[in-house]
Amino acid sequence: MTENDQMRIHEARTSSTGKTLSDSQFDESWALAEIMERGIRKSGTFKEKLGDYAFAFARSEKFDVMKGETIIRDQFKARYGQTMNEMRKELAEREVEVRKTGREEALAHARQIEKLIFDPASGNTMPFYKAFDHVGGALAEKFNITESGAKNLMKDVYRDIEGRELYDTGKALEEKYHRPKREADRAASQSELGLERAKVRIR
Repeated sequence: MTENDQMRIHEARTSSTGKTLSDSQFDESWALAEIMERGIRKSGTFKEKLGDYAFAFARSEKFDVMKGETIIRDQFKARYGQTMNEMRKELAEREVEVRKTGREEALAHARQIEKLIFDPASGNTMPFYKAFDHVGGALAEKFNITESGAKNLMKDVYRDIEGRELYDTGKALEEKYHRPKREADRAASQSELGLERAKVRIR
């Protein structure tokens, strides 16, 4: 934990909201703030998830949902220096700019997905959904936009430049390279398990 992290925790703990919380309530709501931040960076939304977590938090602590939501919102602002809506708007505004200036970088990232699904040099494979998620996260971090925004940008640019859908390309590569390898690995694993069981019966 950095000195800045420690300072933010201290400030939150001594705030008007933090003072009213037990140690466990503080720790849980602090962790929920991190979950909310991760959700905003992933999808650019938070209201539905906030309502769900506030309900669960309030029910376990026996106070009303409104108070639970207020606590999580206050902890979020203390932890990240801005409200959830301010973070959401900031990411959305940056995405508008990146769509104008980041197309070349987005295309380069989209093409990385193909190599993750099948790398001829190493023979390693990966399902499309994992490759798409991994590269989308990297692009989002590079530009400081949401992961859903980064993924949509890659899909749009890939379609414009390549003339086909990124999903279709990725799934075709997955079917050609990853699926056979996965099935071969599974068959080998089952065969090995069968041999081990046979050895046990012989003993």
